[in-house]
Amino acid sequence: MRDFAGHAALVTGGASGLGLATAQALAQVGVRVAALDLQPGSPSPGILPVACNVADEASVIAALDTAETAHGVARIVVNCAGIPGSMRLVGRDGPVDMTRFAQVIDVNLLGTVSVMSKAAARMMALAPLDPDEARGVIVNTASITAYEGQIGQGAYVAAKGAIAAMTIQAAREFAAKGVRVLAIAPGLFHTPMAADVPPEMVEAITNDAIFPRRFGAPEDFADLCLSMIRNPMLNGEVIRLDAGVRLRAR
Repeated sequence: MRDFAGHAALVTGGASGLGLATAQALAQVGVRVAALDLQPGSPSPGILPVACNVADEASVIAALDTAETAHGVARIVVNCAGIPGSMRLVGRDGPVDMTRFAQVIDVNLLGTVSVMSKAAARMMALAPLDPDEARGVIVNTASITAYEGQIGQGAYVAAKGAIAAMTIQAAREFAAKGVRVLAIAPGLFHTPMAADVPPEMVEAITNDAIFPRRFGAPEDFADLCLSMIRNPMLNGEVIRLDAGVRLRAR
């Protein structure tokens, strides 16, 4: 999708962090953006804030309906909504609390699948855009923890690993209808969620980075996201965005 102007987009987690930067970047190139978030922000040029709990199916359907009424069916979907999930599988108090574990899975994995599948179904009903019969593109957010799962991150790793694994599966399934599926696996970024990362882990990650030796900026994520959306030959791929870092065990 080389020409963004005039198309509609959905960005989950769009009120802060990676989602907000992506929503702003899309709006700047003429996309009509619906920013879905549990606590939506204030309206801004090109961005419509929409309340949405991605872990609640009825809330997702209502949010997609609201966005569609305002902007039409989205041809671009970026899933950034997520919550942290630091917990050991077996800790000092015994086995992991499965209620907490399930909450991380519900938001980070099932919420992504819910938005992806519902948005894709609507996207598939649109007319093709070009001779390739492209109808749209979905970009999900995985994590480098999908590849180097750290001790104490079991629930988060499980969710993000599943998103990474599903990327090629969903791309294959949606290919017949001209919908591409991609994922970005970010490293450590300056987002509200990063506030929960222990200082010693932050130091270890930034010291191990090849270059540059810093946190990623949300704008770095947004830049890659737009590049992936633009390139029609990218499909079924998970791209690491991590300055070359490889996570230690802890």
